[in-house]
Amino acid sequence: MTLFISLRRFLFCLCLLLPTSMAQSATVLVLGDSLSAAYGMTEDQGWVHILSQTLPQHEWINASASGETSGGGLRRLPNILDHHNPDVVFIELGGNDGLRGFPIKKLKANLEQMIQLSQQSGAQVMLSEVMIPGNYGPRYTSQFTNVYQELAEDYSITLVPFFMRDIAIDPNLMLPDGIHPNPDAQPKIAEFLRPWFESI
Repeated sequence: MTLFISLRRFLFCLCLLLPTSMAQSATVLVLGDSLSAAYGMTEDQGWVHILSQTLPQHEWINASASGETSGGGLRRLPNILDHHNPDVVFIELGGNDGLRGFPIKKLKANLEQMIQLSQQSGAQVMLSEVMIPGNYGPRYTSQFTNVYQELAEDYSITLVPFFMRDIAIDPNLMLPDGIHPNPDAQPKIAEFLRPWFESI
């Protein structure tokens, strides 16, 4: 009788734990540019692959493309959503818009539509902050950075701090072009982003 009661208690506790364990597994779509596309190295050296090994409970879809703009990401997103049906969409786009001096209003409109499309598909959205050099002056740079904060507040989504903030100032972690992180930087980026994806 005592063994039977203990077994019932064990099964009851197991049932309580199962939904929590299942909730920790998600299909994560990374939609980014060269910073997330393992530019200049093999794919398995990139931070997305490293994070997929660190957090294997998630299914990782890396739809990032070098040179991608917010407009290009917006054009590709509907088909990607239909094909993969992700639980989480991590948007890391806008850097190429800024480097080319694209209009701030257009950047915001493109990101906003990507957020809306992702939410309409039922996905949780995580927006990566993006920062650019001050080549176009403080006014443009400030407006550019503010776009991400404004969208995060407007849509109540997670704003992830720019993962290149500490990487870009260290020449030992950058490729010779001074723009892209090198292989040594990838584990550091993965470690920086890990807590954000552990909590989904």
